[in-house]
Amino acid sequence: MTTTHISPEFTALLQSCGLKHVAIIMDGNRRWAKQKLLPGLVGHKKGVDALRTLVRFGSDHGLQALTVFAFSTENWQRSTEEVGYLMRLFVEALSLELAELHRNNVQIRFIGELSGLPEDLRKLIQSAHTTTATNTGLNLQIATNYGGRQEITQAMQALGNDIAAGKLKPEDITEALIQSKLYTQDLPDLDLLIRTGGESRLSNYLLWQSAYAEFYVTETLWPDFSPAAFEKAVQSFAQRERRYGQ
Repeated sequence: MTTTHISPEFTALLQSCGLKHVAIIMDGNRRWAKQKLLPGLVGHKKGVDALRTLVRFGSDHGLQALTVFAFSTENWQRSTEEVGYLMRLFVEALSLELAELHRNNVQIRFIGELSGLPEDLRKLIQSAHTTTATNTGLNLQIATNYGGRQEITQAMQALGNDIAAGKLKPEDITEALIQSKLYTQDLPDLDLLIRTGGESRLSNYLLWQSAYAEFYVTETLWPDFSPAAFEKAVQSFAQRERRYGQ
C-alpha cells in the first residue's frame, strides 16, 4: 500500500458530512489502456495500483467502509485470456498486499459467489478473511463474481428455507431481516456510490444497498482516479441534502 499524504481537513470533512460507507464501480481500465495505445490487460494492472492508493488514503483518513466492484457475474463472458489474467491478477495482488493491509488494521472481505472462483484464489481469500477478521480499521469489501440480483436471490432463498423449516412466518419478514441475509449485513448503510468512466448505470451492483445512496459519476477513468478525485467526490456529497426518498 502506497503511503499517502494525510490531510486533517479531509478527515474532518468525512466526519462532519457523516460519510461512512462508500462504494465504487471501478470502470474504465480497458478504455484507459486503449487511449494510451497499450494492451487492455495493462489497464487492469494500473487499476489495481489505483485501488491500492485509494485504500490506503481511505484508511489513513478514517473511512469506515469501502466496497469496490472488481468482477461481476457477467464478466465471465469476456475473453478467456482476459478472465484468466484477472484471476491471476487477484492472486498476485492479494498475495502482495495482504500483510500490509493487516498491518494497517484493514479488515478485508470478498463478497459474491466465491465458490465459482479458482481454487488458489479461494484459498487466498479465506486466508485474508481469517487474518484480518478482528481488525478494527477500514472495512474493505471486494465484490468478485458478484451480482446484485444474485445477492438478493440468495437472501430470499435463505428466508424461504427458514419458512419451510418452520423457523419463520412470511409476515415476520422485514427490511432488517432481509438486510441480515445480505453480504453487507454488518456494514453501515451505503452513503455514496461512485462510478468512474462516465457511465450512469448501476450495472447490477449493490441494488438493495443503493436505495438511498447518493450517486457521483465522473468521466475520470479508474486508473486515473486519484485521492484528489476522491476528495472531490466527497466534497460533492457533503454539499447535498439527503432526502431518503421524502
